[in-house]
Amino acid sequence: MVEDRITDGRRIAELLSSELDGREDGDLAAVAVTNADRDVEPTAEGARAYDVTCTDERIARVFIHEDRAHLEFEAGQDVAADAASDVDLRVRPKATTPPRTLVFVESGAEVKRATDVVQAVSRSL
Repeated sequence: MVEDRITDGRRIAELLSSELDGREDGDLAAVAVTNADRDVEPTAEGARAYDVTCTDERIARVFIHEDRAHLEFEAGQDVAADAASDVDLRVRPKATTPPRTLVFVESGAEVKRATDVVQAVSRSL
């Protein structure tokens, strides 16, 4: 039985990238990981690791922290907020112009749920 829980932000972002970029079925067929910064180091505020695009339009950016990752949705913010809440991921709005929705991925086990959020947003476009 595995007792270790993956809570390293870089590793969580890597797992999410693999889930998003490695699937070529259904709604994720049009989703890609782009503009990856392979030398990024985690920061307290979160450092941008890569972008998530859907049919060549950026829908989110992924940031890494020491102990988690978060997605910053630029498209489908309301869909992302609802989908994240539905799968019990921590979510909050970011008061910027234009507004953003932040979805936090705090363990490797939450990666599949974060993938579901991206999938919901891609369906809404």
